[in-house]
Amino acid sequence: MRIAVIGAGSWGTAVATLASANASVGLWTRRPELASSINNDRENAEYLPGVRLSDRITATTDFTRAVNGAAAVLVAVPSHGYRDVLEKASGVIPTSIPVISLAKGIEVATGLRMSQVTLDVLDGHHPSRVGALSGPNLSEEIMQGQPAATVLSIADRTVGQEIQSILGTSRFRVYTNPDLIGVEVAGATKNVIALAAGVSLGLGFGMNTMAGLATRGLAEMTRLGVVLGGEALTFGGLAGVGDLMATSGSPSSRNYQVGYQLGKGREIGEITSGMKTIAEAVRTTEAVLQLAARHGVEMPIAEAVGRILYEGETVQQAMKRLMDRTPRHEGHGIA
Repeated sequence: MRIAVIGAGSWGTAVATLASANASVGLWTRRPELASSINNDRENAEYLPGVRLSDRITATTDFTRAVNGAAAVLVAVPSHGYRDVLEKASGVIPTSIPVISLAKGIEVATGLRMSQVTLDVLDGHHPSRVGALSGPNLSEEIMQGQPAATVLSIADRTVGQEIQSILGTSRFRVYTNPDLIGVEVAGATKNVIALAAGVSLGLGFGMNTMAGLATRGLAEMTRLGVVLGGEALTFGGLAGVGDLMATSGSPSSRNYQVGYQLGKGREIGEITSGMKTIAEAVRTTEAVLQLAARHGVEMPIAEAVGRILYEGETVQQAMKRLMDRTPRHEGHGIA
């Protein structure tokens, strides 16, 4: 068995490592020096330093070499670069090969989820063989062998079972869920709420504030997901509340870190200028707000994040505006 992973950042490398227990892996990176380091030193020192990589992982800058003979292609590049990379790889990805997105974002220019971008770019691919993987999966913890779980959404059950068997290990459980819309919307929107949670902790607030913010944020995530065609139950699962819990409270989360630094009074430009990979929420918040406005969905926490990121509102002003809102029924917009 062989699979291809497109993208050699921390998550792409972690998924390649998981898969290497059961398959050989072609790992694509755009940078020759990174490919050389992985192949010669058996380490991705830039993104996952100190972790020895399996000899069954072969890094390459050649899409053809990465994809050749693969039973599936897993795309692990950020949402803002997803279309560009997939367009470059499209000529070597056969229409029969399942393509799974590992990105947790929404394309700003179009409002499309990553599976929709995949179908837009890869002409002839059947929707049943395009899916997404999402869940509470912090790369560093997975590479340390800590027990974890994720959820795979793809309509073709046979493909789903094959990928389950490739990625699943004694420390990593892969569940399935047919609700692709819900899984992808949950994965994208939780980044926005996690950034807000980071702001809360950066301001010095405790767990009451964090719990209230995360719970109301989950309600916003669910409202948008249901309007777009997802199932409310999905947001109570691994891709929703599970990923939200992991991302909202871990220093390993880039979205949390951006929010935390904002809470400490730093400017967004100053924060992002020092990041190797920009946190998804910095760009995805715009796309989430556009979708919410288009469908008439109320997302006050996401709107507050947007004002902080794009309009220069202070975190104190955003907090006051949220706390001054008229309280409503807890299930407003969902039930």
